[in-house]
Amino acid sequence: MKILVVDDDKEIVELLSIYIHNEGYEVIKAYDGKEAITKILTTSDIDLMILDIMMPVMDGMQVVKELRKESQIPIIMLTAKTTDMDKIQGLIAGADDYVTKPFNPLEVMARVKSLLRRTKMQVTSNEPDVLEIGPLIIKKDSHEVTTDEGVEIQLTALEFGILHLLASHPNRVFSADEIFERVWQQESLISAKTVMVHVSHLRDKIEEATDGEKVIQTVWGVGYKIDGN
Repeated sequence: MKILVVDDDKEIVELLSIYIHNEGYEVIKAYDGKEAITKILTTSDIDLMILDIMMPVMDGMQVVKELRKESQIPIIMLTAKTTDMDKIQGLIAGADDYVTKPFNPLEVMARVKSLLRRTKMQVTSNEPDVLEIGPLIIKKDSHEVTTDEGVEIQLTALEFGILHLLASHPNRVFSADEIFERVWQQESLISAKTVMVHVSHLRDKIEEATDGEKVIQTVWGVGYKIDGN
């Protein structure tokens, strides 16, 4: 598997490259946002990108927004900013996860593995390959979501994970913490805010494709569910 590491600090790129190589992945390197876009376009089958926010030429936020027009590659952002709003802005732009600098490389690798597991989620024998709920047709094996009128909905790996979790358990309310632990497969003190942003993105995409269908419901003070009736 190939991981693209993008940071204008070459020491950070080299540090992460060592850990990534040690886990058996191939490393692709870039040192500014424009170079990152070029690497994505010219290198086949990049599986995940680790992306710094503050860079010359084109910053990380711009890179994410540009990539999300065409690609759903998993993205972990590196940020030296520490406020929740700064981190949420990265998620709103389309990132899947983030790590705050200074970071422990082992934490970065844990998040990489978690996100790759989610992206390459395997079909289990006791779950149906295809779920039909409301106007949506959800194909677990191929990570495809379409409407009953054939409109394809492009979702990131984590958005798909949230949707599949809720659709697999219609009428059950999942708290933000439960969703985070099941989909991200890790613990976080700010999981509620992270889940909120991803659910908001997911809702927007579903509503755009279905002429405003409210598939995911909020149970205030509890969590989220999909009505199975």
